[in-house]
Amino acid sequence: MALKDLFKQELKVVNIGLASFQEALHAYGTKSVHVDWRPPIEVAGPAKETIAARESDITRANAKVMEIILNGKPCLVGLDQAMHVIPGMTRNTILHAGPPVTWERMCGPMRGAIIGALIYEGLAKTPDEAEKLAASGDIHYAPCHEHCAVGPMAGIVSATMPVFILKNEAYGNFAYATMNEGLGKVLRYGAFSDEVIQKLKWMETTLYPALKAAIQKLGKIDIKNIIAQALHMGDEVHNRNRAATSLLFRQLAPSIVRTCADAETAARVLEFIHSNDHFFLNLVMAASKVTLDAARDIPHSSVAVVMARNGTDFGVQLSGTGNTWFTGLSPVPDALFFPGFTKDDANPDIGDSSITETNGLGGFAIAAAPAIVQFVGGSTQDAFNYTLQMYEITAGENNVYQIPNLNFRGTPTGIDVVKVIRKNITPFIDTGVAHKKPGIGQVGAGVLSAPIEPFRQAFEGLARKMSEAGK
Repeated sequence: MALKDLFKQELKVVNIGLASFQEALHAYGTKSVHVDWRPPIEVAGPAKETIAARESDITRANAKVMEIILNGKPCLVGLDQAMHVIPGMTRNTILHAGPPVTWERMCGPMRGAIIGALIYEGLAKTPDEAEKLAASGDIHYAPCHEHCAVGPMAGIVSATMPVFILKNEAYGNFAYATMNEGLGKVLRYGAFSDEVIQKLKWMETTLYPALKAAIQKLGKIDIKNIIAQALHMGDEVHNRNRAATSLLFRQLAPSIVRTCADAETAARVLEFIHSNDHFFLNLVMAASKVTLDAARDIPHSSVAVVMARNGTDFGVQLSGTGNTWFTGLSPVPDALFFPGFTKDDANPDIGDSSITETNGLGGFAIAAAPAIVQFVGGSTQDAFNYTLQMYEITAGENNVYQIPNLNFRGTPTGIDVVKVIRKNITPFIDTGVAHKKPGIGQVGAGVLSAPIEPFRQAFEGLARKMSEAGK
């Protein structure tokens, strides 16, 4: 447009910065356009200089990481008890969600889930006995992520619990996850009543052998293919897994019928899966884990391979910084609460399930499942906007996981910590909410933006590692 024609057009105010400034303009009838711009996050000066100087190295490393992630082929290949397949698992080991945490700093739902696990394992008879044992120093606690595993919410895995075995057929690595119990009063939300333990025992003695035999007969199940189909059917495969569970059910059902010892057992197993829309959740978590683990340890890469929460801390790991955890306090989600509960009852965000977002799913694919934003009074456009914003902080787009509502655009994949810091945008996550006290269970579901502190630390940690490597 020529300068002389500029003032012939209708003038509008361009508002940059605080959205509240635009609200004042609207109040006086002034037309305006809001630009959602944020200043970069402040980081240590030397870190900023190092990252800027090594930009080309980071870009090349991230391209390699994205190639590995996009080529991943996660398949379900079997089930076994944790102590037989998870590396480093022992009788007195309990794995938990998120970064490392001691018993003293553990939140209520994680403590409750550990109490339940100790009773389940027969190491304690009562909650009081279990709590004393848990605090005694005789139990070894470790993050699931440090043992090729993932767990939703409290994420507790103990020795005899059955776990899914997933193999990345492109790179040969494995990952593990427990079977999903369903919603409500369940172990992963910190409940440990008799009915919780009885359900876990039924899963061990009936569900596990039935599924193990069925999958053995099938040989393997292509989990990546199910995820891709489910995105086309309204799932984002974190908080909504109805389509994915149904697709899995269709593959399993004939094999379960053929391999079960009796019709009643087959019926009960099929009814359990059918009644549990979240049954697929643990599988998509393990599929994301096995995909991202293959992309670890690529020097100079700023792409996250883990986001995880233990109900106290929110942790991040980068491909380029090895097994180092970068942490900050975990926030409380904005949520729709069950009747009788409020935000005051909610525990800070918890669980390894944000591995789905790390893999370009969940909140990053929420445009495929806009109904989820109703948890917090959002709209379909809000869901689109959340996903569109995530493209700004990722290294690429998925070549298989697509969003129909965005003209089948690939999901934003590969969280780039450099972009997170420079654009001051943190990952968007949808999640369940546990009561902050042990023994109560789930109280709602909602969404949140990840805290900035772990990403600030990760940015500075990557710069530090690059500087040390250059000496």
